[in-house]
Amino acid sequence: MLKRTRSLLCLCIAATLSTPQVSYAEMDLPDIGTAAGATLTIDQELIYGDAYMRMIRASSPIINDPVLNEYIDSVGHRLVSSANDVKTPFTFFMIRDRNINAFAFFGGYVALHSGLFLHAHSESELASVMAHEIAHVTQRHLARRMEDEARRSPATVAALVGSLLLAIAAPQAGMAALTATTAGSMQASINYTRSNEKEADRFGIATLARAKFDVNDMPRFFGRLADEYRYASKPPPMLLTHPLPEDRITDTRERAQAYPPLRVQPSISYHLARARIVARHAGIKSDAAMDWFQRTARKAPPKIQNSFEYGKALVYLDTNQLDKAEAILDKLLKHDPNNNFYLDAASDLYIAKKQPEKSVKLMESALKVKPNNAVITINYANALLESDKTDEAIKVLQRFTHDRPKDTNGWHLLSEANIKLGNSAEDLAARAELMALNAQWDKSIQSTPRLANSPNSEV
Repeated sequence: MLKRTRSLLCLCIAATLSTPQVSYAEMDLPDIGTAAGATLTIDQELIYGDAYMRMIRASSPIINDPVLNEYIDSVGHRLVSSANDVKTPFTFFMIRDRNINAFAFFGGYVALHSGLFLHAHSESELASVMAHEIAHVTQRHLARRMEDEARRSPATVAALVGSLLLAIAAPQAGMAALTATTAGSMQASINYTRSNEKEADRFGIATLARAKFDVNDMPRFFGRLADEYRYASKPPPMLLTHPLPEDRITDTRERAQAYPPLRVQPSISYHLARARIVARHAGIKSDAAMDWFQRTARKAPPKIQNSFEYGKALVYLDTNQLDKAEAILDKLLKHDPNNNFYLDAASDLYIAKKQPEKSVKLMESALKVKPNNAVITINYANALLESDKTDEAIKVLQRFTHDRPKDTNGWHLLSEANIKLGNSAEDLAARAELMALNAQWDKSIQSTPRLANSPNSEV
């Protein structure tokens, strides 16, 4: 594990140092991003993306919610499987922020603010934002911008090297420097030129169409945002980095109208995810959340009514009104017994009622239907821990972290399980992985002597 952490640092620096300086005469900026690469290779983008993701984990309120992660991952990969020019794996994650925003960076990482769900009225509207960000990655807009920067200001590349080196020597200062350097070069400094935005819209709409989403929801969502914030003194971050002039909205509308009409049914999964965010991740008090569910349900079609009941169940669960939560969840599970939103909430309910053995049985049954499912597995491990079946939990979590080494939930639970059994070396190893995932490389490396000197260590 520690060898892997050091390797990442070395690769980041080597990739940056090996970045060629290209003269203006040698540059021929491509029309599409897939030809970009004179300054950055795909492998280098992956290295930078991984390093920057670790910085974001350390500095941003990432939502480590297995159910929401599974949902946005399913929508994201449905889009990616229909996109052209995909050359990197994609990772989708959420940041707890009520502002409307989304952004993408090197290595196929796409971030969504939780506020998007409060303003997007449908899954296709959410997908339109995600498809746009996916296009920024597939068309390599960041790499193309970096080529332009290297042409005009080689100091940008040098600053990135310096920031990475500083991150090793003085992590706190290095994180700040690297965040500033990469954010300037990746998010703000990309400048989101009109040509990049229109290109991302064009490729995004094509991806939406192939993935069988409603392409008209892109201009519909963009138009609603533009109207809502047209005269706002402080528009949301998305409109600062992704401006919506009238010609851009008109262009997306005309492109969408060129596709055959497609009737898309409301997605219950989208509305369940939205309800979960309102109940748990929107910073809304329980009374206000309950009022939102009741008001919104009155205007919603029958197909998505259960999402509002689910939201109410979460509010009841989180305010310790367990009998009310159980009454709703029992009905929901009878209607859809394999729904991970409902199964996850039921597992939490049984643990809250001091009945973890019921959660264990529920998750064991669910695993027969969905073996190796991340949501079910992490709930199963947690239920085993709560049932004092710690040895079994550790076996489950060791497999989970092996298969999903970047899932922080698995490492958290594995550390907790090993603490319970007094396994100091295994606890240190799990926490060192967590530190590395959160760009705390100094702490991760400093744990090496303690790990090596632990009586039950195999390092």
